[in-house]
Formats: sequence, structure tokens, C-alpha cells
Amino acid sequence: MLINQPREEKKLTPAVLAKLLRPGSRIFIGSGAACPHTLINFFLEHAPSHFDLEAVHILTMGDSPWTTEKYKDKVKVNSLFLSHGSREAVCKGLADYTPCFLSEIPSLFLEGILPIDVALIQVTPPDEYGYCSLGVSIDIVSAACRAAQHIIAQINPRMPRTYGQSFIHIDKIDACIESNDHLPELFPAKQDETTLRIGQYVASLIEDGSTLQMGIGKIPDAVLQCLGSHRDLGIHTEMFSDGVLDLIHSGIINNEKKTIHKGKTITSFVIGTQKTYDFCHNNPHVEFHPSEYINKPTIIAQNDKMVAINSAIEVDLTGQVVSDSVGRRFFSGIGGQVDFIRGAAMSRGGKPIIALPSTAKGDTLSKIVPCISKGSGVVTSRGDVHYVVTEYGIATLRGRSVRERALELIQIAHPKFREELMKEVRESFWVPAYQTKEPVEMKELGDVALIKLKLKDNKEYILRPLHSSDERRLQEFFYSHNKETLLQRYRYVPKNMTRERAYDLVNVDQKKNLALCIIERQGPREVIHAVGRYFLNQETNTAESAFVAKESKRGLGMSSVLLEHMLKIATKRGIARFSGLVRSDNGAMLHVFEKMKFVCKTTDDPKEKLMELELK
Repeated sequence: MLINQPREEKKLTPAVLAKLLRPGSRIFIGSGAACPHTLINFFLEHAPSHFDLEAVHILTMGDSPWTTEKYKDKVKVNSLFLSHGSREAVCKGLADYTPCFLSEIPSLFLEGILPIDVALIQVTPPDEYGYCSLGVSIDIVSAACRAAQHIIAQINPRMPRTYGQSFIHIDKIDACIESNDHLPELFPAKQDETTLRIGQYVASLIEDGSTLQMGIGKIPDAVLQCLGSHRDLGIHTEMFSDGVLDLIHSGIINNEKKTIHKGKTITSFVIGTQKTYDFCHNNPHVEFHPSEYINKPTIIAQNDKMVAINSAIEVDLTGQVVSDSVGRRFFSGIGGQVDFIRGAAMSRGGKPIIALPSTAKGDTLSKIVPCISKGSGVVTSRGDVHYVVTEYGIATLRGRSVRERALELIQIAHPKFREELMKEVRESFWVPAYQTKEPVEMKELGDVALIKLKLKDNKEYILRPLHSSDERRLQEFFYSHNKETLLQRYRYVPKNMTRERAYDLVNVDQKKNLALCIIERQGPREVIHAVGRYFLNQETNTAESAFVAKESKRGLGMSSVLLEHMLKIATKRGIARFSGLVRSDNGAMLHVFEKMKFVCKTTDDPKEKLMELELK
């Protein structure tokens, strides 16, 4: 027999509510889009004689009247992740905020640290076997139900029936109330140029076959929009929204390369539009599991190429991440950021990424800061962060010194704040006195100043400008050369490349001169394999070029690629003539110039040839 109505003896009445509650009870409120609003309104209306109740919850969607001053004598809120209502209540002193990793919140309930007396949840109608589904929010709701002395449910036929560890039997529910409520919807925000550029940079870090975790908001949506050319992606995330649906329908997200839960999209809750809720309903390809499993770093780490994408309020120049507070004002919560950052860091080929706009308040405030704001709290430590991404590029922090981190992060700060940031780190003695120049933008490669390359060895490389933070990378590149390469490049054999000299070479004025490189990402390490430069003679409006590539990478076409892009940039800048001096015995480099229609001219030195190309 199909059980589609609450049993009469379980019907919630004011008298039943009075029996299940007692003064001082701790009440759990269901999460996200599954917050049981009809049930809560019944509770607030019919529990007038109760006092000193405590309501515990994480993010909830929709109105939150229990957080208002009207109920301050009846209900004290203890929020483990703040949303609009609880945020305001905490700021007014009407509520508490308890910081905790999302993976560890279930243990607070189950170990009796925060014992639950009554859980208020929302579920589907029971099936013919008596099982209700917790629907779109399993997260910490599952643990609250297991820990609670009593469970009161809002039974809603509009709740999607989801699979995984999402079921509770009607016999475990002490009382229930029926509703026919639409789930609250969260519509995707309109994208802007800044977030799309961030999305492009983050997408460039994601390899085919990666498994993704992303939060909610404009930046995760922008990243997903930029993954159209990727293949065989998977999902293991605490939550997802509408942004993943197009990629699933197109087959880009197919979960086929995942290490665990192959073929399945794995999550603990979803928030989105009705389209997302319909997608999850009776969909065996989407599994919901509790937070203590989904967010456990050792479980996350079992996914090879795990990519965790999270945001921040500010990042200081050592890599400390603030994401739950603005000064002393608590804003959100720790949530699952650290869980997934650490899980991705432990994953084979994993990438933990912090992505944020470089500024706030109309470009008047830098989100890359010398030190965190007074009163702000560090959520993710400087030791956990591998990548930080803004609309100005990617800072790679793992294994890098404080000096190198500062340079990497200044490189991706908004240009109007770079000089000030450099001044701050010089005063702190994080960088030597000779490091005085802030990075200069070079726009001709496009807003996203990197180009992915597939060369003859079928490996992936990246062409980009040299950065201020490439100082040590350039030294490593120099010391990889043999004498013959040094002779061809410098016309003599230099013995060393000091840091001061490397600093000068990576800090050219990219608006006038040009310095491009081809790098290979080896995990969080970037290795320079080739460098191409030109130096502008402003009097004659001509540019002289120079190239050098690693011996082990010759024959792949790196010099040709560099020259092609340098010529495009020189043409855009209106340079009249482009030239290069090449040793007569350097047949490979002569061939590169000849392919680009350069004319060979003799020089006073028989050991050198002048290759020239008229651009006007």
C-alpha cells in the first residue's frame, strides 16, 4: 500500500508540539533549500509557553523570522554558517556564531557536544516501504536526525526525491505536518567581465579528467561557463547549482574518470532554480551523502586530479585567506572551504584554488592586502593555499618563500594598488632593496594574458609574459643552458645570473619592450622552457629580438611560436621594422626567421647574420 499521507497518530498539533518540546531544548533547523518554513512558522506560533530554546543550523534559504528580535526571548540562534537573517542577528548581539569545519559539524551532534533535542526537517512523502527522502539537503541534516531525541517533519510532495544516503523511515519521525510549498530558488547572477576573466584563468588550471568542487555564486558559475572545451570532468562537491547542468547535458561532465563513485555526481546539498531541483528528482546518477563523508579530506583526496575552487573576502601577501568575516563583522562561515582545500592538496594531481576579484567597493579597496584587516579571521592558512586567482592572473604559492609569494600576489593585484603593496613589503623587509618595480600590464595577448599550446611532443605548455615573480624561475632557466646555448644567446659565456640581474630581466617595461616565455606546469611548479624578447629603439621605431630555448625542448617549435606572437604584438604597436642578430652557425634559428619571411643581411661580423622584416 502506498503511504502518501502522514499517519493520523503522527499529525503535528499544538499539544503534540508541547509534549516534544521542553524549556531549554536545542532545536535543529533543516538546511538550505530544504529549510522547513511552514513547520517553523507552526512552531513559532504554537510554542508561546516555551522559553530559552536554542536553534542550531547552517545556511538556510528564504526568510528567517526566528532570528528576529520578536523571538529573542523565546529562541536564541546559534548559527554554524551565517546567512542574511542570522548574520544581522549576530551583529546585533541577538545570536551566536560557532565556527566549525563542515565535515566536523555532524560530530558535534553525534558526540553530544551540541546535543539535539528536536530536529525540524523537510522530506518527501514516504514511498510504499515507508521511506521518506531528505531531498535536496542531506549535509548535516542526516546527522541531526540520527542524534535528535525527536524528529518533526514537514512532508512536501514538491521536494525532489534524491538518491544516496538520503532516506529516513516514517517510523523515525515523531510528528509531521503537510505542505505543498515551492522550494526557494536561487537564480544565477549576471556575469561581468571581471568574473569571466577569473573563470578563464581558473579554467586554464583544470585538466581534462579532473574532479571538481565549487561553491555558489558568480565565480563558480563563471568557471563552469569556461569549461566548454574540457573533457571527462567529474563532480565531488558539497553543493552544486544550475551551472553544472549544461556541462552534464553536453557530456563534458560525465564522471567517467573519477577515482571513486565513478559515473556519479556526488554532493551533499543543492541550491538553485527549479531546473536543478527537477534534475535531481529520481535521478540515480546524482547521489547525496552526508557532510561527514562528502567533506572528509581523506575521502576527497581519493579523487585523482581533485580541483577545489573557493572564494575569499581578502588574501594577505603571505597567502592567508579570510573568508568568513569582514573585520570584526562575521559574514558567513568556515563551511567546507578548508575541507576541500586540504582534500585537493592531498589528491594526486590535485589543485586547491582560491579565486576572488582583485578589488571591492568599485575598485576603491584592494582584496590583496599587505596584512589581514583588524578583527578578520584566517579561515585557510598560508600553508594550505596553492593557487590564488584574480582577473589579473594566477599566483602559484605552494613551496614559495614569503618574498616570492608577495611578488606572485602583487602580480595579480589590481594595477592601481601594486605600487602601494610593493612599498609595504619593502618596508617589512620581505623583499630586497633592489626590488622596487611593480608589475606592468601587457594587454596585446588579450584580457586573459596566457595562451595554451600543444606542441609536437603532445604536451601542454603556456605562453605568457614574464612576471616579476619569475626571478628564481629565470635563474633556473639560465643555469639549465650549456655553453653553446649561452654563446648563441649572449655571444659570450656568462658565468652567473645573479638575483639582481634576473630581477631586471623579468621586470621589463612590457608597454615598451616585450618579454614572453613558454612555461610548463609541473603540479604547482612552473618551469620556463623558452624566452623571447624584443627591445624597442624609439628613435628609429624598430625592435631587435632575442630568443633562447632549453636544449631538451628544441625541435618543438617554441621559438617559432614566440616569434609569431612577438610579431603580432609589434604590428599592433605600430613598430616599423623587426630584426634579430643570429650566429651564422645557428641554422635552426635562421630557419625560424626565414619561415616568417625575414630577409637575411650580412654584417661586419662574418659570424653573425642580421634577419630583418619590414612591418609597415
